[in-house]
Amino acid sequence: LDYYNVLEIAQTANEGEIKKAYRKMALKWHPDKNPGNKEEAEAKFKEISEAYEVLSDKEKREIYNKYGKNGLTNGQAQAHFNHFTFRDPFDVFREVFESMDPFVDFFTPCL
Repeated sequence: LDYYNVLEIAQTANEGEIKKAYRKMALKWHPDKNPGNKEEAEAKFKEISEAYEVLSDKEKREIYNKYGKNGLTNGQAQAHFNHFTFRDPFDVFREVFESMDPFVDFFTPCL
């Protein structure tokens, strides 16, 4: 699993680009927006949240870039980082979108 591919960003992406990509992909694959394909949407949504969690954190991103996902979970980077566990993807979603309604369509047609 390549977190950069999951968010469709370059390895040189900055914080703003990472957050923007997360928002775009999280909205696209949120299970509530994909009721006919809920199982795949849940899996993608989890991957997207996981990718954002790692790439938005400077220390985790550095370890990921150096050791890959295994460096975060199996102790390859133990000297630098304690074992990492992933948060609930819906908690990440709520945190990123805070109080705004992510499903509001900002571009309503003009009458």
